[in-house]
Amino acid sequence: MIFKPFYAFETGCASYLFGCASLGVCAVVDPLEQFEEEYIKFANEKAMGITHIFETHVHADHRSAGRSLVRRLDDDVLYCLHGSASVSFPFEALDDGQEIEIGNTLVRVLHTPGHTPESVCYLVTDRSRSSAPWFLLTGDTLFVGAVGRPDLPGQAEENAGLLFDSIHGKLLNLPDALEIYPGHFSGSLCGAGMSGKPSSTIAFEKSHNPMLSMDRETFVEALSDVPPKPADMQLILRSNQGLETEPTRR
Repeated sequence: MIFKPFYAFETGCASYLFGCASLGVCAVVDPLEQFEEEYIKFANEKAMGITHIFETHVHADHRSAGRSLVRRLDDDVLYCLHGSASVSFPFEALDDGQEIEIGNTLVRVLHTPGHTPESVCYLVTDRSRSSAPWFLLTGDTLFVGAVGRPDLPGQAEENAGLLFDSIHGKLLNLPDALEIYPGHFSGSLCGAGMSGKPSSTIAFEKSHNPMLSMDRETFVEALSDVPPKPADMQLILRSNQGLETEPTRR
């Protein structure tokens, strides 16, 4: 498997490219505008075609490069979101538990509402190495040292409860050795108390993430203290939902 993170250190945003080198196919997760050319360049260097664009959710802090990548690459590239996503454009609707093959790589969708209703995590297995999953792309559900904020869609207390259930009901039951790669690290406004280290393991977070040792009531109460909302949040959301005309690219 080829796996490459793309880190925007000035904003604390992370995106990922992974795929099957032997069969020449790959996917991009949570693509950022500033790396659009780099995804294409890296895939070409590794002789891989991008077949899937996966979003973990509709982002409120940065504009996605997903639809732009699809337009540039090929109409057959699938732009993937959970089926509950509220957007104005067609996309490949994902279901909880769905499995997607990208060459020898297997991606399993875990619906983890809380940060947003459509939030998902992607459990990735390299079947050329093992039948056991290798890593989890956690989006804005679970961070290193923190969890996602629940207030951006509104109904913060209800969403905090959903986030607790998603983390404890799905993520913490995964193998302890599993690597996690979140959508953000320190510098982002999408959660409070994030580490500057952009990856971890399930076991380390169980032991050292203060949010994971709380009971449900304490967890919900703790998430009432959140950072200021991202600047231009509504404009960014409208763009990522397809409700605002995007600038023409040269």
